[in-house]
Amino acid sequence: MNIRRGILPGILVVVVVASVIGTLLGYGRVVFNAWFIGVCVLIVLGLLSMFYLLITGNKKKQTAQAELIGELPAVPADPGAERRGPDTGLYLGSTMAPSWQNRVVVGDISDRASASIAEFAAGVLISRQGASDIWIPRESITAVRTERGIAGKVMSADGVLVIRWVLPSGTEIDSGIRADDKSIYPGWVNAFAGQHDSEQGTQE
Repeated sequence: MNIRRGILPGILVVVVVASVIGTLLGYGRVVFNAWFIGVCVLIVLGLLSMFYLLITGNKKKQTAQAELIGELPAVPADPGAERRGPDTGLYLGSTMAPSWQNRVVVGDISDRASASIAEFAAGVLISRQGASDIWIPRESITAVRTERGIAGKVMSADGVLVIRWVLPSGTEIDSGIRADDKSIYPGWVNAFAGQHDSEQGTQE
């Protein structure tokens, strides 16, 4: 390891000295072009390495979360009477509770999309454009509250309606939507206030 650490500075010194000598001998333009090409190559390699790390890191995260997330609840044929909504907005994603940044990357549950949210007798339905619908059974809901952000997306204070619920696998997640009309938030929070402790849904 120490030998490798010594090689890199040595190579750099040789390159710098060679560049100076080449410039003094009248090869300044060649030296400049060589440095320019070298810097461009390093930038490209750096970007490729960054993308590689992002892709492999995301795949590792998907593998780690797959068992925890499991199968999502299917939308029932008869969800019961509609009690609230549909209210339109932007679905921001889902995270592993209680974190507001540990985004769920399994399937498309965290794909941002224009959406509507509606409460039915049997649960809550988030209908997304260009992505699968998300059904949250009423008995799975442990908290409904407003938060500043979710899935790495920061809004104004109380700018996001967050539903904390338990998946069939037993894992608890937060799903958030930024409503077009934020005056609907108190109604949603109050509608589920009797099902949980008001402090249970706090994010970290």
